Amino acid sequence: MAIEAHATARYVRTSAQKAGLVMNLIRGNDVNTALATLQFTRKGIGHDIAKVLRSAIANAQQKEGFGGDIDRLFVSACYANQGPSMKRIRPAPMGRAFRVLKRTAHLTVRVAERPLEISAVPAAPAPRAGRAKAKAETVEVAKAPARKRSTAPKAAAPKSKKSKKSKKKKSKK
Repeated sequence: MAIEAHATARYVRTSAQKAGLVMNLIRGNDVNTALATLQFTRKGIGHDIAKVLRSAIANAQQKEGFGGDIDRLFVSACYANQGPSMKRIRPAPMGRAFRVLKRTAHLTVRVAERPLEISAVPAAPAPRAGRAKAKAETVEVAKAPARKRSTAPKAAAPKSKKSKKSKKKKSKK
């Protein structure tokens, strides 16, 4: 059974779109690679996402049934949901005001343990007599013929007729 754990940071002062760009970099990677990626990313939100990832790893270690090997953990899901926006007002020329939205985001990171790879024992080959019966029982399905596209050139669009008014104007001149 694979262990799953998650951690959430709420009301982080960034937009969900900016955080999502960085989270796309680490989704599906193992945790060590993800932490290295976040450490060297040039976005400021990378520090906050790394804190959430470390918290998710610690939560996985506390779960009962965890194997103890952190190298088997990987980022199974990570996403940024939009949080509440703080509305502020910025003065503008001629007595007007502009609204400023200071956005927040809720960052969630889920980690899971990769299952151990167990090699399957190859099955014994079936006897020759059984193979012949299996071949005889298969039925071929006839395929429908593919539709042909017409290669004829398209007819030219009819030319527009001149209006009566334009004909009258020309005849008066």
